[in-house]
Amino acid sequence: MATKDFRKINIDQYDEDVLLEEDLYDHDPRDPATVLAETKQKAAAVRGLIAKGDIAGALSSVLENAPYGPKVDDAKILNLQTILLLLNSTKTADIPSTIKALSSDAQDTLMKYLYKAMAMPGYADVNSSALLTWHEKLTDAAGIGCITRVMTDRRTV
Repeated sequence: MATKDFRKINIDQYDEDVLLEEDLYDHDPRDPATVLAETKQKAAAVRGLIAKGDIAGALSSVLENAPYGPKVDDAKILNLQTILLLLNSTKTADIPSTIKALSSDAQDTLMKYLYKAMAMPGYADVNSSALLTWHEKLTDAAGIGCITRVMTDRRTV
């Protein structure tokens, strides 16, 4: 009888030229605790800006220095929840002007968060209709290149 243990061997451990995920991009240089603290401060500031009606300022604030890389999962989730709160509280008529006020890097980061939210089935804060509306307006403003840049970027939010 033949053994199937050969399938459990990690052959990459013997290869000197193996490409690891952490080698593909630079990690966030900040300490994970610092990233979480900054994300909590940013979330509180964004709630204040939403209360004042400054949606464009709140969105650019939350997209600036978004947490990425490993070991900052709590900060990523908190930032996603803040963005979902912001997206759900925006009027449909205000979306195009809000998107046009963003830089191209911020538009790309917003697209990353839209895809991340769409990939979370059953998540209570996800309003699929709002996400699809934001995606449509963002694609109109930023073009299809925005989608391509997001799909090829290794830095996940």
